[in-house]
Amino acid sequence: MSRVEKFEDLIAWQKARILTKSIYKVTGQGKFANDFGLCKQIQRASVSIMSNIAEGFERNRPGKFHQFLSIAKSSCAEVRSQLYVALDAGYLLQLDFDELLSQAEEVARVTGGLRASIEQRKNLQSSKLPK
Repeated sequence: MSRVEKFEDLIAWQKARILTKSIYKVTGQGKFANDFGLCKQIQRASVSIMSNIAEGFERNRPGKFHQFLSIAKSSCAEVRSQLYVALDAGYLLQLDFDELLSQAEEVARVTGGLRASIEQRKNLQSSKLPK
């Protein structure tokens, strides 16, 4: 397995980028585009996912990266919640909702897995510190 050199190499960031692209596509169409508040909020939340993954990676410290991954995962939950609002408001067809929800859940799983891996690395580093 090769070493990750830049945030763009992270699968979590790549999947977050795809989710963000999908969110921008659906929010630019139909009734969804006319709900400025929800449209902008879900867009910001999806951008927050990929931005926090990138920013945390660039901090180059496991503790900080873990913190930013936690924020990114929370933004996934925000996107999922807003998808329910969009569905209930009639802005999304059930099929589109299901696809977007599945994407958001996958981003959350991958981000959570990365966060757990960073937590292990952080704990390993701290156990090696002199007491």
